[in-house]
Amino acid sequence: MAKITPFEGLRPKKEFADKVATLPYDVVSVAEARQFRKDPYNFYHVTRAEIDLSENVDVHSQLVYDTAEENLDEMIDKKILVQDKDPYYYIYELTMDGRSQTGLVCGSSIDDYENGIIKKHEFTRPEKELDRINHIKTTHAQTGIVFLAYNDQEAVQDIIDKWKANHEPEYDFISSDGVHHRFWVITDYAKVASITRLFDEEVPATYIADGHHRAASAAKVCKEMRDNDMSISGDESFNYFITCIFPASQLQIMDYNRVVKDLNHMSPEEFIKALQDDFEVESLGKIQYKPQHEHEFGLYLNHGWYKITAKPGSFTNDPIGVLDVSILQNNVLSKLLNINDPRVDKRVDFVGGIRGLGELEKRVDSKEMAAAFACYPVSIQQLFAIADSGNVMPPKSTWFEPKLRDGLVIYLI
Repeated sequence: MAKITPFEGLRPKKEFADKVATLPYDVVSVAEARQFRKDPYNFYHVTRAEIDLSENVDVHSQLVYDTAEENLDEMIDKKILVQDKDPYYYIYELTMDGRSQTGLVCGSSIDDYENGIIKKHEFTRPEKELDRINHIKTTHAQTGIVFLAYNDQEAVQDIIDKWKANHEPEYDFISSDGVHHRFWVITDYAKVASITRLFDEEVPATYIADGHHRAASAAKVCKEMRDNDMSISGDESFNYFITCIFPASQLQIMDYNRVVKDLNHMSPEEFIKALQDDFEVESLGKIQYKPQHEHEFGLYLNHGWYKITAKPGSFTNDPIGVLDVSILQNNVLSKLLNINDPRVDKRVDFVGGIRGLGELEKRVDSKEMAAAFACYPVSIQQLFAIADSGNVMPPKSTWFEPKLRDGLVIYLI
């Protein structure tokens, strides 16, 4: 069963919350983060501290992590960030385009991560792990929330819903991208204890939706501290990592699309003909096509759109093979374009569905890319099934929106 813990969060004063909150460090470029360099409240000074240094600096140098520590300390010294005096749970609601999702912010057990109670569906890359390991070790803080999901638990949701209904939110603001953020602090010790007990008795597993590298990095920092005999009771803060756990029924996965640099020496006409071995191909001209069902794809090529539909028998029905990203990878990227490892092949790039089909057209029309593929999104239950089976999804299979904000609550170790 899932072990979670309340914690003494480091948080912005109420009047600073909307100024501090930023998108996760890994969904913005350095150039985008640098636009906030002169804003003393912005949390990119901690998560992307390279913005305060020369543009020539190595973003993985110790200088960057030291600067992050200095900037975090300065925000604490200036009382922009203040730590709660008691351990609490926190409620985080995000609303985008009329759809809301509400999660519980807590510490999740590193042991659960290692023992498979917290289930994964992606491989991680060592260089990305090392970046966050160094960030955690230098700042003594976990600054990014790991996004978890779980099968709905009515009693937990009842506590959360009643707390929201009977208490004013601590933070309530709309970010520049139009997402409405509301944040509550559960200060009732009996409610905190009830939530802890319910997870321990009623929640057999949680699932990483977004944040595999942050979770893996926290686990490796914990192991190092345990190896150095810093764990005595097992309840020291580094034995947990900061998470926000959402019920599955409230979550929506967006499409994660692909663009390719070339057609492997084929002309557009030759490529379309080659596709017909495994797909039904329908030309749509200038009409954009966003897939409406599983096993359909939109293809943008040579200033025109096509609807391509996988033929029966062209894919397997196991949990991995049936995914549309697997069908595209196996029957197009690998078979026709010789792109066999999309994690490292520079001929393929990925575009989150939040950017829309217009972004796919833009990448191709600029001649940066030769073709674009719009995919049907993975379902949350497909994600759960693959994680339960111990398998991993193909890279860049899921895109979650809205994004949790960094800086609203920080977990100190």
